[in-house]
Amino acid sequence: MMKLIHAGLNILAFVFAAVSLVAVFDFHNGADIPNMYSLHSWVGLACVILYSLQIVMGLCVYLLPITPGALRGAFMPIHVYSGLFIFSTVIATALMGITEKLIFGLKNPKYKDSPPEAVLVNVLGLLITAFGGLILWISTRPSWKRPSEQLLSRAGAGSGSPKGSVILSVSPTTDRDNPGANSNTSKRN
Repeated sequence: MMKLIHAGLNILAFVFAAVSLVAVFDFHNGADIPNMYSLHSWVGLACVILYSLQIVMGLCVYLLPITPGALRGAFMPIHVYSGLFIFSTVIATALMGITEKLIFGLKNPKYKDSPPEAVLVNVLGLLITAFGGLILWISTRPSWKRPSEQLLSRAGAGSGSPKGSVILSVSPTTDRDNPGANSNTSKRN
């Protein structure tokens, strides 16, 4: 179930990214602004392309029931790293974009004179950076990792406990790359 939620939210985010790209190109073409002239646009397009590849590979490897478990396990570190890399790159792209818009948009007073708009955008940049750092910290902590669905289904089959009750004990020393490392997880049916 969590895989479906993860995939669904990422597909929705990709749809929003694609709509945003179309809107940006339409705006640039309508205002006679050249496309793909800045680092922000290059990195942003690279993010969208990498994100689409990440989604396609994730859907093929993790949601197709015919995919062997060994392939899923081998691909997981690459999938996790790619997701974190793309997320970090999106944060950097957002920071480049708001700075670029402010520098080109402010004429009088100029950005270097620190008008209120510049202070607001700088604070927004700090908040985006803090958000990115928090997400990266959470996603690399084993204590925040959800237990594997396979461990939940295998752990306590036939234990005789009340139906529907789930008891989870996640060890803070769980190894992210070793799904079998969390031996304290149990499910009661």
